[in-house]
Amino acid sequence: MSDLNRGIMKFEGADKPVLVAVSAFLVFGAITALIIWALQAAYTVN
Repeated sequence: MSDLNRGIMKFEGADKPVLVAVSAFLVFGAITALIIWALQAAYTVN
């Protein structure tokens, strides 16, 4: 059993590279969006 099949990802195939890549893309995309939003809210950048 892979370590990725434990914790919150308790489903079969959780260690597939495609799923890991999609998850990483979503996480980094959300972080980037929050940073951009925070910079726009803190400074009046057009």
